[in-house]
Amino acid sequence: MRSSLFFKKMRGVVQALLIGLLATLSQQAAAQDGDAANGETLFNNNCKACHSPKDEVVVGPGLKDIQKRRDLAWLVKWVKNPNGVIQSGDEYAVALYNKFGKAQMTAFPAYGEKEVKDILAYVEKANTVAAPVPAAGGAATAAASGDSAPSDLFTYILVALLIVMLLVLGVLMAIVSILSKAVSGEATASEGVSFSDRLRDGLVGLSKNSAVRSATVWFFILMVTKATIDGMYGIGIQQGYAPKQPIAFSHKLHAGQYKIDCNYCHTGVNRGKSATIPSANICMNCHGVIKKESPEIQKIYTAIEKNQPIEWVRIHNLPDLAYFNHAQHVNVGGVQCQQCHGEIQTMEVVEQRSSLTMGWCIDCHRKTEVNTKGNAYYDKLVELHKSKSKEPLKVADIGGLECSKCHY
Repeated sequence: MRSSLFFKKMRGVVQALLIGLLATLSQQAAAQDGDAANGETLFNNNCKACHSPKDEVVVGPGLKDIQKRRDLAWLVKWVKNPNGVIQSGDEYAVALYNKFGKAQMTAFPAYGEKEVKDILAYVEKANTVAAPVPAAGGAATAAASGDSAPSDLFTYILVALLIVMLLVLGVLMAIVSILSKAVSGEATASEGVSFSDRLRDGLVGLSKNSAVRSATVWFFILMVTKATIDGMYGIGIQQGYAPKQPIAFSHKLHAGQYKIDCNYCHTGVNRGKSATIPSANICMNCHGVIKKESPEIQKIYTAIEKNQPIEWVRIHNLPDLAYFNHAQHVNVGGVQCQQCHGEIQTMEVVEQRSSLTMGWCIDCHRKTEVNTKGNAYYDKLVELHKSKSKEPLKVADIGGLECSKCHY
């Protein structure tokens, strides 16, 4: 009777431990309130031009640990109406405004607590997951993005936790088996056998269990299937691509330190389909006098003397089946370079920061509001839109999701 009660208690302990482990896994899965994937999209579309998710200062401060500096309620107020927070006399807001040259942050009155939580979730993810490192020699790497497969880090954590759970389960079952035999008087048969041997026998018995073996096989089948699907999602995505250029040109020096306007070198960005590659004579506007002796600048002189173009390696390249017009986005839509190309002014070597997939473009069209202020072209469209919806006019509402816009 006592042995039966003891065995039931041990079984209860094992069940309690397993339930506790599963509860821990569930809590970890639900640890973040915000949607980091949506937050990344919101950040890239609206915040990246002025902020870095890390410590770097772009136009405004880096957002790393911002939730530790200000509470959620304050952040929501700030995002909705930054000027109102400043005018209220908030010390932190006023100090921030003065520190960054009294630059007025854009207000996002349509954003609420959910959108701010999503952005915070993305910022936290960006500071805990290492960014993809471009392969040596400029080989393309397919990194995870908002419209691609989930991060591999989650897979590794899941596998590690599953292995730990199986080991704990094996050990506990072996201990229960040993103790139940000892209580029932069957311990005499195992006298002289070490605990490690008995534990090994218990694990071997567990491995021979048909249910455990079936679960293991199905787990690996699912993991292989997931890896295959993830790999298919990454085909054609060159996010992180950073090839070596024939001349070592630093955007960090020119666009960052010396603040040369992007339009000065990429002359077609406001009036044509292509932003254009700078010609050698644009470089010589400055380098005909500045740093003429530099080995890298001498490469420009050599190209001019031989009447040969500088063979720059293209980084951002859309498929031929897709149409994209820089002037339409930059000049009409007011899209900043950083929104698609990342913090270009901080890059020593330029790399492709965004995925540039169709899903990435469509997601931007669905969430980007059309700037109709002071433009009579949109008056009738705005009037018609307001008669059917209370939401702001988005790019998707003016044909931004039509196939013929990009494929014709």
